[in-house]
Amino acid sequence: MHQPLPLSTPNRNLVRLTIVRGITWTGFLGAIIFGIEVLSFQLHVMPVILVIIAMGLVNVATWWRLGRPRAVTDTEYLVHLLIDVLGLSLLFYYTGGSTNPFITYYLVPVTIAAATLPWRFAWVIAAASLTSYTTMMVFYEPVPQLSNGFVGTGIRLHIIGMWLNFSLSAGLVTFFIFKMAHALRRRDLTLSRTRETALRNEQVLAVATQAAGTAHELGTPLSTMAVLLSDMREEARDNATLVEDIDLLRQQVDTCKARLQTLVANADRRRLAKPEIAAAETWLSDVLQRWLVLRPDVSHRIDIQGKRGTAYIATDTTLEQAIMNLLNNAADANPMDISILLDWTQDDVIIDIRDHGPGVSMNIADQLGETFISTKSKGMGIGLFLTHATINRFGGGVSLYNHEEGGTLTEVKLPRATAGDSA
Repeated sequence: MHQPLPLSTPNRNLVRLTIVRGITWTGFLGAIIFGIEVLSFQLHVMPVILVIIAMGLVNVATWWRLGRPRAVTDTEYLVHLLIDVLGLSLLFYYTGGSTNPFITYYLVPVTIAAATLPWRFAWVIAAASLTSYTTMMVFYEPVPQLSNGFVGTGIRLHIIGMWLNFSLSAGLVTFFIFKMAHALRRRDLTLSRTRETALRNEQVLAVATQAAGTAHELGTPLSTMAVLLSDMREEARDNATLVEDIDLLRQQVDTCKARLQTLVANADRRRLAKPEIAAAETWLSDVLQRWLVLRPDVSHRIDIQGKRGTAYIATDTTLEQAIMNLLNNAADANPMDISILLDWTQDDVIIDIRDHGPGVSMNIADQLGETFISTKSKGMGIGLFLTHATINRFGGGVSLYNHEEGGTLTEVKLPRATAGDSA
């Protein structure tokens, strides 16, 4: 069983050249049959037919070769174009030489070579075509009808042939050049996306490395704060209001310590572990509960739109942190009346987060998450960057909009999973 056709540009160009060759020689065969049967051309039919059959066999052999796993080289591509020039020269020799109105078809292989080959090889094709054309001015078998024939309207048959040649050449050159340019654009786009992904992964790795080191460094001051808060609570046990505030601070410190310990202890395991499959509604409710512990100043409401069945998504702790980052951005913009909507379609789970803050400037909205750009006066944009990277890793996306009634609408799309995927 053969490997699939390589997708390199030279291979694709040879595929297109084979298509062009098939169209060209089929057209030549039709024109010759028409000329012999209708216009009574005086030709040596057998050599002409043998040339056309030979070029047809070359095309069949080319298709067979394209099924091989070996990549096409520039030298091989040059040989194919030289075979085309040779076939054209033999055909023109038996069909009037330079008096044949299709003689300028030599420009087609010249144009293809100039567009696809290194300049030295392109000049080889140009020289071969020019030499053949020059030879056809002296050595050829004449076809009287091409020089002296007229059609019913009084227009020379030669002029009609030139028009047909121009139409065929223009169509084939346009087809080949357009397809080649389209392939180049696609390749450049793929390379650009690959570079962006590599750069994003490099930035994520740098941030993750720094975060791990920072997590270790923060452990000691947090422990010190916890001890001091315990002492302060003992000293302020007669002041109920102050004790309540100290308990809240202690709760926040303990939460920070727990998150840092989890980050340090499970970083490698999370990176290698397979994501868990969870019901979207249950998972989002758990995330909101943990978030509200960190943001007691927030008022919110949640709306579940999806009513048909249960939607499942792939999750891990990094996705939870990504959603918390978006919730924190909404709370920082305006902590009052944050609206959270959960919905799902056949393919996606959608989480909408709407705040009533000042909104996002559209000239930076499209750049958020692509690099360290922040909507906050003292922010670095790392949170949004990591959020985008995490959600993209799960096959989803994040979009920011200015809501028509004010504030920012953040839309998160995640692909749906099935409950069986967790096995």
